[in-house]
Amino acid sequence: MTDRTALRGRRAHRRLLPTLLFLMLMGCSESPRPSTLQRVQEEGVLRVVTRNSPATYFQDRNGETGFEYELVKRFADDLGVNLQIETADNLDAIFVQLNHPNGPELATPGLIPSAAHSHLALFSRPYMEVTPQVVYRNGQRRPTRPQDLVGKRILVLKGSSHADQLEEIKRQLPELKYEETAELEIADLLHMVDEGQIDLTLVDSNELAMNQVYFPNVRVAFDLGDARALSWAVAAGSDRSLLEKVDTFLAQAQKKGILQQLKERYYGHVEVLGYVGAYTFAQHLQQRLPRYEQHFREAAKKQEVDWRLLAAIGYQESHWQPSATSKTGVRGLMMLTQRTAEAMGVANRLDPRQSIHGGAKYFVHVYQSLPDSIQEPDRSWFALAAYNIGSGHLDDARKLTKAAGLNPDKWLDVKKILPRLAEKKWYSKTRYGYARGGEPVHFVANIRRYYDILTWVTQPQMEGSRIAESGLHVPGLPKGEPPAAKPQL
Repeated sequence: MTDRTALRGRRAHRRLLPTLLFLMLMGCSESPRPSTLQRVQEEGVLRVVTRNSPATYFQDRNGETGFEYELVKRFADDLGVNLQIETADNLDAIFVQLNHPNGPELATPGLIPSAAHSHLALFSRPYMEVTPQVVYRNGQRRPTRPQDLVGKRILVLKGSSHADQLEEIKRQLPELKYEETAELEIADLLHMVDEGQIDLTLVDSNELAMNQVYFPNVRVAFDLGDARALSWAVAAGSDRSLLEKVDTFLAQAQKKGILQQLKERYYGHVEVLGYVGAYTFAQHLQQRLPRYEQHFREAAKKQEVDWRLLAAIGYQESHWQPSATSKTGVRGLMMLTQRTAEAMGVANRLDPRQSIHGGAKYFVHVYQSLPDSIQEPDRSWFALAAYNIGSGHLDDARKLTKAAGLNPDKWLDVKKILPRLAEKKWYSKTRYGYARGGEPVHFVANIRRYYDILTWVTQPQMEGSRIAESGLHVPGLPKGEPPAAKPQL
């Protein structure tokens, strides 16, 4: 090799060296990005977007709850990560938040996959079937087919599958008119039908099951099409790591019966609220109360409250049945949550004495936690409402009451406002969000009724000679069927 050839070789190497170094550096900087699943597991948090509604996610006196919440909480536990929930104002916002660069990894508002959203999300395997239903107000002419929707005032959620259904019907029936709203939720629409503000709306069968008990005038007109499947969703793209994990979890939840348990808990036997009936109460007064009256008296003496008020709470909660268990896992004669029971020193919630003493202690705790501005007799009714719905939601209702120009320290005013916690227009302005606000109103009204009867029948002049012999109370109630009227409080 000549000197000139060697020189050209050295120069070529010098020119190649920067290029090689650049390529090496680029190779080092372009290490594979972690998948969505890897990122969730590394950060230890699963971020989920959903709706604040009774069928999905809300807070009650037991904390966070709802069908979708319970299911996704199990998924997060399976992954070994914490669950972080955020809510969206409407269905369209779900997909906006899901596709935000720093947005949640998973959407669980009970979605029905559609072509309109296929470019925005990848949908999981189905986990529950629901049927779209047209609902109307009892007393009005019942629609029985799509043609009967023409000429009606119809309102549905914006961006919902129900809006898609109506759009499809409108192609066949151009005279059909309907409106969409992004400001309301399903409970709001049912309320409007119940009050006659609109003629019809469309809801899925599961959401109607959750809400119908609160709207006595709402009826199903007809099913609009076949049953459809609900799914979860992740943002559209090539990363399917989290979605594959979701599909595996949902398949296992189906196989293990978890989905069926949640369906039974939330949709199987919807609890009916309201006055049970003086006749039934009179029977239980003689047959059940004597077994537990001494426990009520002991707990009341220890906590310095009226034993008859504690007994009234116990009847409203369980009908004085120590083995009672609600669909949400609340147990015992006083229906304590596991967390409350532990805080009150109750080792066995099904033990009637422990349950009664724990319930009495908790009621006094709630009572003493109320602001000093709430005085008797209102203070007891506020304490009962907080016992039922939780102090946070009660605080929200009091703030709404004050904003409405009413007295937040008077039960008569606050009970008018509490049902607003189930309406998106109002709960969206509160700290703790959606709550079944009508429930504590019924809860307090029923307990006041039972308390009044107990006070009456346990007066000395109302107890005859049979009491001394049997230890039973003789209810001062008519033996025939009781009047159906509810108490006016």
